[in-house]
Amino acid sequence: MRATAILRSASLLLFLGFLLAPPTQAEEEESAETYEIVSRPITAFRIGSPDRQFGPLEFVGGLEMTSPGRNFGSLSSFRFLTPGGHFIGVADSGFWFFGTLRHGPDGRPAGVADFTMEPIRDPDGSLTGDKSTTDAEAIAVSGEEVTAGFEREHRLATFRLAPGRMGPAVGELDFLVPARELRTNRGFETIAYAPEESALAGARIAVTERSLDGRRNVFAAILEGPLKGIFAIARHDDFDITDGAFLPDGDLLLLERRFSLASGVAMRIRRIRADGIRPDSLADGPVLLEADMAYQIDNMEALDVWQRADGAVMVSLMSDDNHSILQRNLYLEFRLLEE
Repeated sequence: MRATAILRSASLLLFLGFLLAPPTQAEEEESAETYEIVSRPITAFRIGSPDRQFGPLEFVGGLEMTSPGRNFGSLSSFRFLTPGGHFIGVADSGFWFFGTLRHGPDGRPAGVADFTMEPIRDPDGSLTGDKSTTDAEAIAVSGEEVTAGFEREHRLATFRLAPGRMGPAVGELDFLVPARELRTNRGFETIAYAPEESALAGARIAVTERSLDGRRNVFAAILEGPLKGIFAIARHDDFDITDGAFLPDGDLLLLERRFSLASGVAMRIRRIRADGIRPDSLADGPVLLEADMAYQIDNMEALDVWQRADGAVMVSLMSDDNHSILQRNLYLEFRLLEE
């Protein structure tokens, strides 16, 4: 069988696993559970190639993460609490997760320590493990406030940052987009804070996965501030949005995913220009990176941007294995090269 045929067959099995894998449900547990994470280094992004530069992105390194913990996986979105170190995230199986990324002496990702998971509470504060109310897909953090996006019962909620004892939501946000326009399982996948010094003045923006307007573009919203309002993001080539984060200059990086029988599973990163993020506008921008199953990718769902001690702008990705034996939990790290 040719290599391309093998890759397409593997990607089909992977995606079928994505569709069929049963969700893991949170249990009635009051405290966080600690997980041992076993990490296998990924040294090449393109399989079998020594290349490190891919357009304006330089591959630094990655990890394939496994754990004997029964709830580990389904990692949907994350944010670093310290640059490239401590992080918080949400799993769409109904959990918060916390951990610390370790780097080796060579600056490459070396492992994950202090990893914990704890169940997300329902809107009424209970711990039922009901996926319809705890299917978290997006997260943003500012100080002690955490904003999470849920896509079964569409909502954006705020929580107090308290690792190990995350409580119920302390508030709800108006997501502005009419609820009738939000598609089942295609709701909000991205929440991100714009830079304070940008025209958005630190506002949160929310972007849906594939809730489309009349022109087949993706609904998004600026949730607060002087430019509060609904806008759209141009959709190209059947890619769906899975996460995003702002660059220091105010541009927005979006992580996107696609599956087709012809080409298999693919991911890409797109840079949305800051001046297009305005009420009633159509935002768009160039593709920085696109990868298929010839690369070390999986069901890529999470993206964050951070700055290294030397000032380099870093882009980190995570994948969601959907608790399927056909999929993997990956961490990938890139440096955005100066233009």
